[in-house]
Amino acid sequence: MNMKKISIFFAAIFIFASSVFAQQITRFGVVDTARVYQAYFRNSSPVRNYEAKKAEFQNEINRRTEEIRNLKSQKVDYQKNNNTSAAERLEAEITRKTDLLTEYTSTKNVELESLKKNLQNSDSFYKKLYGILEKVAENEGFSMILSLQQANAILWYSPSVDITEKVINELGM
Repeated sequence: MNMKKISIFFAAIFIFASSVFAQQITRFGVVDTARVYQAYFRNSSPVRNYEAKKAEFQNEINRRTEEIRNLKSQKVDYQKNNNTSAAERLEAEITRKTDLLTEYTSTKNVELESLKKNLQNSDSFYKKLYGILEKVAENEGFSMILSLQQANAILWYSPSVDITEKVINELGM
């Protein structure tokens, strides 16, 4: 073989080996799923509904608490004026309203906790998340995406492989 053919042969082997090697490189990406979760749910209608209910319940609790406080103030006035029967009637009403407030608060806290659990276990969110992770990973050429929440397995990563912002953007946040 002459020198030109040998050079072409080695060049061809180098190009072939380079393309095979390039195909075997595994690219990893990382995503901060906690940050994605927060961004998604901060702007989602279920969370807005949860926050609205929470505010509504708190307003009602505040209203009832203020009503009880006013009744207690009235009772003190009746006691100062030696109107014992009116003070006793108010004491009974205060006790009844305090019991109702306690029951209302307990019931609404259970309701809010249930809504919160439903938000945290949203299958539709995770289905959407995995679909978007797949899309971003394929568009960016990643063959594997790791969660930063499993940090004990990730000792270091380059910010260039963090796709968290892309995932948040794809979710429309």
